Amino acid sequence: MSTTSPQPVADPPRPPARRWTAARVGAAVLAVAALALTAVLHATHHNLLVLGLSSTDMRELHADFDTFWHSAVALTQGGDIYETPAKLRNLNPPLLSLLLAPLAGLDVVVAYRVFAAVTLLLIAGAVLLVCRELRLPWWWTAGATLAMLASSPLHGTLYLGQIYGLLLVGLVAGWIAERRGHPLLAGVLYGVTVALKPSLAPVLLLPAVQQRWRPFFAGVGGAVVATLVGALAAGPSSALEWLRIGFGEPVPDVLDNAALPGEALRLGLPSGVGTVLGLVALVGTLVWLARRSRTGTVDPGGTAPWAVIAAGLLMSPISWHNYLLLLWPGVLAVVAASAAGSVRRAWVAALLALPLVPVSWGELWTPDDPWTPLGRSLYCAILLAYWVTLLRNADRTMEP
Repeated sequence: MSTTSPQPVADPPRPPARRWTAARVGAAVLAVAALALTAVLHATHHNLLVLGLSSTDMRELHADFDTFWHSAVALTQGGDIYETPAKLRNLNPPLLSLLLAPLAGLDVVVAYRVFAAVTLLLIAGAVLLVCRELRLPWWWTAGATLAMLASSPLHGTLYLGQIYGLLLVGLVAGWIAERRGHPLLAGVLYGVTVALKPSLAPVLLLPAVQQRWRPFFAGVGGAVVATLVGALAAGPSSALEWLRIGFGEPVPDVLDNAALPGEALRLGLPSGVGTVLGLVALVGTLVWLARRSRTGTVDPGGTAPWAVIAAGLLMSPISWHNYLLLLWPGVLAVVAASAAGSVRRAWVAALLALPLVPVSWGELWTPDDPWTPLGRSLYCAILLAYWVTLLRNADRTMEP
């Protein structure tokens, strides 16, 4: 009989302890700071946009929808959709007036409230649909939805009566079609959305740089057909008038223009400097995605289209901070592609907290304060952070 003692059985390896790295601590500090700043601004500046939703002052408070509604009325009455009594000039193509024509028969205040309610449902529904598509845990779904409902971009969208709900639904529909193996349908849906807001046109270039030519031509065709439908409904001259207005509109030097041309003006530089930098960002994004696509690591159903959209917004003359609503699906896709407890998920939590900071942030900065140009750059910095995050996560070979 052997007298050899039995060898002890080794304990199974333990998973590595989750360490609070500097990056994770920084993300947590940024998120907490955004929440604290939001609370302070709401407490000290009693100008919550949501409180103005019940106002009937369409011309001054709900000016964007007032503009859209007057153009829709002009369309139904055979008038010029770009010559109306509205305070603001309509910068959108004729297709939008055609889509909003059913509201032209309503009183403008009633029409606004109907549109705001529909917009809220569209945006909340889009976020929930994206979370379901990504199979995110319930706590991420709940957190993302609550963050969206509390965000300054949503409040600004509802307050002014902007069309980001329609745009978000169009982009999400195209993205989900891509994920489910229908690239041609995705291209058409992207194209129709671009016809509503041409500043989103760079998203149509993603299949081109990936050499997926059929989806590319489907997207271009969808945009052209939808644009022609709107132009024919409003009259062929309306398309030319819209082009004249679009190319002649100056870059606004306001706090919530997050685009690089607007940032250049805030820093005392010509807007063209920002345009060039934005073009570099867009071309660089497309080139990087093209090179990575050759290795098969860029998924058009991942964050790639959202990275292209973010780059396009940086280059656009006007990108209100409310446009951040359009990038949330891509940020949630980062969560789905990252490991639980990873630095990426901590960073996404910070990205979801930052848009809560209201536009009353701008009231803290006076012209004679040397820190004003930096302080008024907050929303541009947030858009840049979204772009970098979405682009970095477009490559599926990156570590989570």
